Amino acid sequence: MLAGAATAIGVPSVWISNMKTYDGPVSDHFDGMRFYDPDGVPPKSLAEVLRWQFGSDRKRASWPDWIPNAHSDTPPPRVSGDKVRLSFVGHVSWLIQTRDLNILIDPVWSLRASPVSFAGPKRHNDPGIGFDALPKIDVVLVSHGHYDHLDAATLSKLAEKFSPRVITPLGNDVTMRDADAAIKAEAFDWQDRVELGNGIAVTLVATRHWSARGLFDRNKALWASFVLETPAGKLYIVCDSGYGEGKHFRRVAEQHGPLRLAILPIGAYEPRWFMKDQHMNPADAVRAFTDCGAQEALAHHHGTFQLTDEAIDAPVNALAEALKEANIPPERFAALKPGQVCEI
Repeated sequence: MLAGAATAIGVPSVWISNMKTYDGPVSDHFDGMRFYDPDGVPPKSLAEVLRWQFGSDRKRASWPDWIPNAHSDTPPPRVSGDKVRLSFVGHVSWLIQTRDLNILIDPVWSLRASPVSFAGPKRHNDPGIGFDALPKIDVVLVSHGHYDHLDAATLSKLAEKFSPRVITPLGNDVTMRDADAAIKAEAFDWQDRVELGNGIAVTLVATRHWSARGLFDRNKALWASFVLETPAGKLYIVCDSGYGEGKHFRRVAEQHGPLRLAILPIGAYEPRWFMKDQHMNPADAVRAFTDCGAQEALAHHHGTFQLTDEAIDAPVNALAEALKEANIPPERFAALKPGQVCEI
């Protein structure tokens, strides 16, 4: 149980890793050994992990073992012109198609978000797109190294089948190539802008989170959100983040706005005393939506892997309540199910 929770949210796990993944100059978010968020807080200690996992006051909801998907997408080979097609694969995995470019976000097709196949958080539904139904993938964006975001087995399969570029924050490229030298990983810092082709570009931006894949590698690789420039406007893709004081979201609005669409996490948030600094709850996500100024939003990071204590349907229900409280029409912030598609 401890190993499963640790691998999913980045707290120290039983899996031993002390790989040096980045050796670069000191900056305002790298001290020469580890990365840090200048606006963040220290990660939770092992004692706090144990309190959460084994404390007498823990209330962990029971999820159904398996929920068959009501939807399944078979995407087209390409989407031409200025239209943007977004297909929700599940958790934080998306296929984005525009201008004949196919982009995957944090692709996870494995059964478990874990370093091993026999333990750790397990899927409760199939991916919304079957792996064999994927069109040729040109680019993959991987936000950070936690196992529910950086799935080495899936990246290896993608490398074998499509050989895409993989864009990721500093240090995660070493993790990927250590898993499979065929993965074409390219590492970038916050505020780096990367041309992807066909007039599409992505900028890596700061987010309130952290990283680890093992016991000794905490924050040795960087984490990021993405601002994807498309013909329909800019997409702000936040794969994992706490809310804090909302500084990151307002900063993105100032530096990269206006935003056409934000994709924001709404799940894996209970208990709040433990999760609030690394994962937003739905009310936080609504505040982030307002702060970043996006026209519309889509929700993710819920309903696939049970990483924390809330019920499987709690994030979507709480999102509806938070939108009502904020007087925001529900159609402006939608929670798709795996296999559903949004076009802008």
